[in-house]
Amino acid sequence: MASVNKVIIVGNLGRDPEIRYMPSGDAIANIAVATSYKSKDRQTGEQKELTEWHRISFFGRLAEIVGQYLKKGSSVYVEGRLQTRKYTDKDGIERYATDIIAENMQMLGGRQGMGGDAGMGGGMDDGGYEPQQRPAPRQAPPAPAARPQPQRPAPNFSDMDDDIPF
Repeated sequence: MASVNKVIIVGNLGRDPEIRYMPSGDAIANIAVATSYKSKDRQTGEQKELTEWHRISFFGRLAEIVGQYLKKGSSVYVEGRLQTRKYTDKDGIERYATDIIAENMQMLGGRQGMGGDAGMGGGMDDGGYEPQQRPAPRQAPPAPAARPQPQRPAPNFSDMDDDIPF
């Protein structure tokens, strides 16, 4: 049986990203993104807006980009997967937390506070970032299968007009 663990979040950062570095030098960024849902209360008919907060973790180059370009209030599109972790709180109680591990991120909205195109580099003009993957070694394309060409009679130029205007 196939399974899918995929999350797509579009929302706004509730605080500036928290950036840490592993002993290996790899960056880790954590953000909190708010999404909202509007619903109507069945009893009062009143429109309500519910806000949900999502913890999202970024790793490597993607984490560095998050730390450099995102700030509190930034709109962001994130694709990733859910991961649940178990930890013990300060009172010794075991707890579980479910986070989103980001695999792709796109900055939404304008470029305010980013200094125009400075530092964005080629290929990121739309504000998006997908982790670079090493390209597979290129192989020569397979030669097209040889097809027999239909036999055509040789052209007969004797009936052509010799008064060619060039």
